[in-house]
This record gives sequence, C-alpha cells and structure tokens, in this order.
Amino acid sequence: MDILKIIKERRSVRKFKKKEIPSKIIDEIFQAARWAPSGLNNQPWKFKVLEKGAKDVLASYTHYSAIIKAADRVILVFLDKNESYNYEKDLMAIGASIQNMLLYIHSKGLGACWLGEILNKRDKLCKDLNIPDDLELEAVIALGEPAQVPKGPSRKNLNSLILK
Repeated sequence: MDILKIIKERRSVRKFKKKEIPSKIIDEIFQAARWAPSGLNNQPWKFKVLEKGAKDVLASYTHYSAIIKAADRVILVFLDKNESYNYEKDLMAIGASIQNMLLYIHSKGLGACWLGEILNKRDKLCKDLNIPDDLELEAVIALGEPAQVPKGPSRKNLNSLILK
C-alpha cells in the first residue's frame, strides 16, 4: 500500500468486532513504534498491552469506556523518565511512535483510536494498575477489527497552512 494513501485513509475507529488480534500482529505494531525517530536516539517510550480485566479498570476512568471495552486490546504508551533527556522532545518522539503504530495498524486492516482524555486521571490509574513511578502515561490506544469506519474529516486547504 502507498504510504500517502495509508495516511489519508487512516481513521479513528471507535467500534470494533469481537475478534482477537494475534500476538504476532501486536509484536509487529511494537516494531513499527520502536523505529520512530527520537532525540539522541534515546527511545523514551515503554508500552503495556491491556486485556480483559485490566481494560475494565481503565474503562472506569473515562467516559470513552465503551471504546475501551469493545476493543480487543488496549495499548498504554508511557514516557520512561529514566530514558528522558528533554521532556518536550521526548513527547514529540512518543507522538511519532504512536503515529507509526496507528499507520501500521491501519495497513493491516485493523482499526485504532488514540485516546488522551484519560490522562486527566493518569496518576490514580497508574497506581491502580501498579505502573512504576518512573513511567508517565502519555496515551491510550484502543485497537481491534473495525466494526465501523467513520467517514474522513475535512482538512484545511494546503495553501492556508504554508507560510509564504
């Protein structure tokens, strides 16, 4: 698949079929994530996959609980404070790793939704999930086989985005 086509066609999928994603695909998603660029190649990210019971704990922290419960898997994305050298640059690197995951997920015919609202309660959530203090939750990605793919949003005119 052409990369620009993948970028243009990827959507945030919020409804999933009840179908299990093979572990091999999860490993490939993490391969895509780890090849994202990072300052000084510090690779400041860590990932955790949540299934069944832990997903329910996570769902209780957000009004997007239906998305989390419907997803086959949920990936938590963390900043590893021990690997961090510049907070802002590291957050950009983590964003790049998330984008790599989202594009790879789409390329495999799966769907995902990047959830950020849950970060408002990240400290309590991490405590309930026994996440070490040196990891800071930065994003949640719900994924599964799409039951419904939303129509694409409009985009601003390219000329309005480029300074002359």
